[in-house]
Amino acid sequence: MIRAVIFDLDNCLAPVKEQGEQVCDPAFSAIRIANRGTLSEETLTEAFSDCWRHPFDFVAAKYGFSNEMLSAGWNAFAQMEVEAWSAYPDLGVLQELTSDLYLVTSGFRRLQQSKIKALRFEHLFKGIFIDALDEPERKGKEGIFRSIMDAAGLSPEEVVIVGDNPDSEIEVGNRLGIRTVQILRPEVPRGEHATHHIVTLTELKALLT
Repeated sequence: MIRAVIFDLDNCLAPVKEQGEQVCDPAFSAIRIANRGTLSEETLTEAFSDCWRHPFDFVAAKYGFSNEMLSAGWNAFAQMEVEAWSAYPDLGVLQELTSDLYLVTSGFRRLQQSKIKALRFEHLFKGIFIDALDEPERKGKEGIFRSIMDAAGLSPEEVVIVGDNPDSEIEVGNRLGIRTVQILRPEVPRGEHATHHIVTLTELKALLT
């Protein structure tokens, strides 16, 4: 029996580009100014593209950002927030699920909190957790997943993790022995290691029942 479903936020329940790519322009501009020839324009473009799918610290390490670039981007992202944000149109399915629902999202605290506030769906979740990049002693998603399971007395067999990123929540779920579901929203590349693949949350409801 599935007692809990843990969801990711960005590109799972709400499109990260919902307000357009200009949302991240302040951070990208700051990084570009701090670049000072460290990376080529082509590499910078690839890195910025990855920022829509991966946490900033992961992207900075992957592409070898200088300390100045990392600091410039970090400071800009840490100040960002949104006033309006829309979910995918199938979000109403969450109200039809009988399991306890949890939300676990990685990113900068202020930005992720503003997205959650704008979506006005806190009442749907038993718990909401932000894996905040800009705070010390991060548990990471694995630590948060373990905390949820320990607090609720859940075994891996009683939990399902739903997300878009095969290198983040899907990988962590697999490592913990939890059933994983990758939701293939537009522009989300298919990973090969999720237990299940779906396109809409309607499919998730059928999968759980």
